Amino acid sequence: MSRREDFRLVTGQGRYTSDWSLPGELHAVFLRADRAHAQIVRFDAARALAHPGVKSVLAGADARDAGFKSLPCVVTYTGKGGQPFLKPHHPVLALERVRYLGEPVAMIVAESAAAAEDARELVEIEYRDLPAVATFEDAVRPGAPQLHDAIAGNLAFEFESGDEQAVAAAFARARYVSTVTMESQRLVGNAMEPRACLVSHEPGSDSYTFHVPLQGVGGMAGQIAGVTGLDRTRIRVATQDVGGSFGVRGPAYPEYFAAMAAARRLGRPVKWVGSRAEMFTSDFHGRAISLTGSLAMDADGSFLAIRFDDRADLGAYAAAFGAFIATRNLTITMGGVYRVPALYARTRLAYTNTVPVSAYRGAGRPDIAYAVERLVDYSAREHGFDPVELRRRNFIPREAMPYRTPNAGTYDSGDFEAVMDDGLARADWAGFPARREAARRAGKLRGIGIATYLEAGGGGGAPKDQVAVEFAPDGTMTLYAVTQSSGQGHETVFPQIVAERLGIDPACIRFHPKAPPADLVGNGTGGSRGVFGTGSAFRVLGEKLAETARAHAAGKLGVPEHELRYSEGRFHAGDRSIGFVELARALAGPKPHPLDTTAEGVFGTSYPNGCHIAEVEVDPETGAAAVARYTAVDDLGHVVNPTLVEGQVHGGVAQGAGQVFGEHAVYDPASGQLLTGSFMDYIMPRAGWIRRMEVHDHPVPTPTNALGAKGVGESGCSGSLPALTNATVDALRPLGVGHLDMPYTPGRLWAAIQRAKAR
Repeated sequence: MSRREDFRLVTGQGRYTSDWSLPGELHAVFLRADRAHAQIVRFDAARALAHPGVKSVLAGADARDAGFKSLPCVVTYTGKGGQPFLKPHHPVLALERVRYLGEPVAMIVAESAAAAEDARELVEIEYRDLPAVATFEDAVRPGAPQLHDAIAGNLAFEFESGDEQAVAAAFARARYVSTVTMESQRLVGNAMEPRACLVSHEPGSDSYTFHVPLQGVGGMAGQIAGVTGLDRTRIRVATQDVGGSFGVRGPAYPEYFAAMAAARRLGRPVKWVGSRAEMFTSDFHGRAISLTGSLAMDADGSFLAIRFDDRADLGAYAAAFGAFIATRNLTITMGGVYRVPALYARTRLAYTNTVPVSAYRGAGRPDIAYAVERLVDYSAREHGFDPVELRRRNFIPREAMPYRTPNAGTYDSGDFEAVMDDGLARADWAGFPARREAARRAGKLRGIGIATYLEAGGGGGAPKDQVAVEFAPDGTMTLYAVTQSSGQGHETVFPQIVAERLGIDPACIRFHPKAPPADLVGNGTGGSRGVFGTGSAFRVLGEKLAETARAHAAGKLGVPEHELRYSEGRFHAGDRSIGFVELARALAGPKPHPLDTTAEGVFGTSYPNGCHIAEVEVDPETGAAAVARYTAVDDLGHVVNPTLVEGQVHGGVAQGAGQVFGEHAVYDPASGQLLTGSFMDYIMPRAGWIRRMEVHDHPVPTPTNALGAKGVGESGCSGSLPALTNATVDALRPLGVGHLDMPYTPGRLWAAIQRAKAR
């Protein structure tokens, strides 16, 4: 199937949050902190309230009095030695102090957005500036300014995973040891659709309807319920289209709760549409992790142990998933695809005067995949091993599956050596020396990089995934789930899964991205879970429909059920038959339809993996880099729709290239001001960055779900970060460059080349 939603979306018929309007709606804008750290000495909204059209100005005290709890953070486990995670109160609107540039201080609500904008300029606010810390290192140094009074030294948490003593013993007997520090720099999500919200309140039932960009109805409703104390039955999420998510749209943001308070106070819907500039300073950022990895090997190059010492910048508050990413998500796959007898990682997490950090495509898995594969490559080069053969020597063999890692993870399936061999052949690894020589003659530096990555997919907070179907009188079906598409193609793939199981035309099935009146439980699209979890539940639904319809078909054909045979969308009894859709039409009557039903399943984690090989050319005169060739061979388990998979891999690789070659949210270390707050300063990936890309499947189906799918959403990003990095460093290796941190901007590469030449 080709993507059925594309025509609607590319012809302007999509309906994003800012496209919704409700009768009598008011418009909101936010006054945001223009500095990184300061006390609020005086706040006066009198002039703003007197401005024509202004209905209300809400500040921190108003949000506090509305009874909102701290914004959510998912960490509930203890750290090293049983220490608790230190989480400060994360307010809806700043209370007494601002702690990062862009923090919402007040919301102005008016009859029009223009009136609210004008009134914002009339709010009088006086600050007393405080010293700021913009990096992890500055935050934890002795005598550093404190962000939160109850958190000494700004250190939120120290987490560990694995066996520290076993790793120390392995390093003590190792023949070879390599250590390298890798920065996974802070990024801004920059989804195509700027964040927005439209909130209405129904006083009779004291319930709320939300239009917000999100990636899972259940997750968003759960967060809103947790902060407000409302029962989830009083929270309705009515989002239709979302223009990109990548984890950034997963959290419930402060603006949504401020709009709730205003809608309740004023008795009218409240709408806010953020600007692109606001997204740079109010959408939670991604990455911001520094990883120091060490690898111990014996004389033959067999891995003995891997150790990581990681540092995570949480930003000003513990937002949503940031602390979880820097701890559990970083460590669950820290052994990569390798048989490593001993693993240990320590992560320290600190608060800084910057935008809070949460999930961004891969949510820690691209970071650790990058760190493991960069460490392996670095070690191979440092000690004279061939990087391909070193990997081959240490792969977990297929016959060892399911494989339990030393720090308690279990890989369900995989054939890492076969996937790598497939990738080497398709990328023509053996022919690279000739391509490098041709580039040299043209005055370019050409490098090749390999990454045999692995990442954990399918995690979710809900206990199970439920889906539902409702039949129309004409026999057509509407599928429901609480997952939300932000471009993945749910309207295509979910009907395809049900149609393939029933053997019918998918044209008679549509998917609706919200729950019907019955309350459904389920996860969103985080962790590549869309097809993995919700898709598996729809597979179960297809099977259930076939069985449920059997008794009705037997009645229509006048035969016992056991005499029926179902194939190609029809129930057969001798020379008579009835089609599934025909049966559904015949059964139509007063609602509910006899075939309306729900289905569910509990589907465990799986481990997508692959071999990505990149070739990068660098112009030594300018430092400009170009991806000359890219080959991706991925084990994503069973592939339902190859077109959608290819698109996801293309997007993930391009997103990885954005981080490798340009993206970087940079703060001034003295003031905490964001220096890259627009596309004038913040580099985004562009069409043409990757000249040639091939995407291939090498499926090893997983037993952990009904489809055998492993998920694809993060794979392109997890594979491209290390592959592109290894290729770029390989291009500079003849000059004596052994390691260089991302991003590889022309200026940074040119400077590295000049330093190497000077040596």
